[in-house]
Amino acid sequence: MKVGIVCAGDEELAPFLPAMEGVKITERAMLKFYEGQLAGVEAVVLFCGVCRVNAAIATQLLIDVFGVDVIINSGTAGGMDPKLEIFDTVISTEVCYHDVAADILTEFHPWMKSVFFEADRELIELSRKAVGRMELTGNVFWGRMVTGESFISDKGRKKIQDEFAPLTVDMETAGIAHVCYVNGIPFISIRCVTDTAAYSGIGNFEENCSKASLIAKNITTALLSELWGEQNKG
Repeated sequence: MKVGIVCAGDEELAPFLPAMEGVKITERAMLKFYEGQLAGVEAVVLFCGVCRVNAAIATQLLIDVFGVDVIINSGTAGGMDPKLEIFDTVISTEVCYHDVAADILTEFHPWMKSVFFEADRELIELSRKAVGRMELTGNVFWGRMVTGESFISDKGRKKIQDEFAPLTVDMETAGIAHVCYVNGIPFISIRCVTDTAAYSGIGNFEENCSKASLIAKNITTALLSELWGEQNKG
């Protein structure tokens, strides 16, 4: 099994690199892919750059060039649900775009049954096992994430909440999930909260990004350990 891990930014990628062994670096499409062993599993990790098109480019390359079997999105997000605090983590059960008309993906390619890309059920269950074995900063929730092409502060927050009631919002997850959907690749996202309605804005994101990225990385590698265990049963 080979796992692809997509982070949006270099700060979100940074905690993974010291944990990798036997790293080989490949450059494609102005992206740098780090291939090696992580938590006992063959992995390819990278940061793709902000926005869903960058994330989609990276994801398709992971599938076509590196032959990954699973893709995990790891990083940070803005908290949308009022119960979320800074450094809480959300693990996706389903993902959608908050700025794409509903019929674009259901009436046209890829003719989805709903607007939601579902996370892989086995990965969800393994993530629950992984989290259950960990001591973490903050709480962990499983639920809906939404993605769009803007950083959400107070403006626009209510409309997204009213329409989708998501736990978090970001600029890449649905793009990655979309590519995984059309390729039939299992997917899950692990995002740690850097900013909320009470503590909103770019300043909070920048202040909390490093610590939140480490929390997301630790949960991601714990999930890899669970995957390794499943792969080596018997």
